[in-house]
Amino acid sequence: MDRDKMIKMVVILAAIVIIAGSLSKIMSQNSMSLTEYAKLNDLPLESPSDSTPEPSSDSQPESSSDSDGQNSPSADSSAGSQEESNPAAESQTEASPAPSSQLTGASLNGNTQLEERCTLAEGFYYEPLSDNLRRYMTGISYPAAEKENAAPPEITFEELRYVHILHYDFEGNSTEGELICNEFIAQDLTEIFQELYRNEYQLEKVLLIDEYDGDDTASMEDNNTSCFNYRPVEGSANLSKHAFGLAVDINPLYNPYITYREGSENILPVSAADYADRTVNFPYKIDENDLCYKLFIQHGFTWGGNWNNVKDYQHFQKIPQ
Repeated sequence: MDRDKMIKMVVILAAIVIIAGSLSKIMSQNSMSLTEYAKLNDLPLESPSDSTPEPSSDSQPESSSDSDGQNSPSADSSAGSQEESNPAAESQTEASPAPSSQLTGASLNGNTQLEERCTLAEGFYYEPLSDNLRRYMTGISYPAAEKENAAPPEITFEELRYVHILHYDFEGNSTEGELICNEFIAQDLTEIFQELYRNEYQLEKVLLIDEYDGDDTASMEDNNTSCFNYRPVEGSANLSKHAFGLAVDINPLYNPYITYREGSENILPVSAADYADRTVNFPYKIDENDLCYKLFIQHGFTWGGNWNNVKDYQHFQKIPQ
């Protein structure tokens, strides 16, 4: 290549370099580097490895926290303001407790007799019978009028009282019990059963005889302690003291009713034959050393175990003078 051509190429390359440099300056007049931008806005410089933000609870969408209210200050403050601004609703809830009893009589009487309720201690009270309880008993433990001109029962509902107690069952658990009795012995029974409870005396069941359709034998076989039942004496046409609510049968399976006829011994309930021999010691046996016997005698009751012609070891009664 001759010298003239080489000089010509060098001149052309130099011109290209000069032109490219001029264009670069013109294009960069209105731009700035990341470093210049950071300095201008007082931002910290980050390395490429720090440029990707780490996951944070603050970076989650607001909808995810607001949907359940757990992470939303507005939800918390709203709930708090609702609780503080509605004390009436809170007091109303406290003033409306759930029913405290599953017993039939207690549920039927409810709180309708509060004004006339006589409370000896918590869980121990007596009161008149509500209309609901009277209807429940009619035709079972209390006679229904079968004929228009039939003689009325010899006792009225007004003379009866509902008694609520607490007692210990055979597993040693505290539970509720209930009886219907004559108003004459209502205070006595409430005091006696409270003392039995205080001494953890065990009664297997204390339910209304109506739970057994008024069947005294079924109640005894189930070892149910009961009081009122408008019925005659077993094997007689005469009304029992139970018909007037003046007698109580305690743990009847272990303390049977025994009659003697024509040299034979008749035991009720039949399943209580193992407990007819009172010379043998066994649990739940009532005798003159038993706390139950002592309390009833102190309150003026007589015990069927002391009778001559029959022995009613479960039975205590008190008759107005």
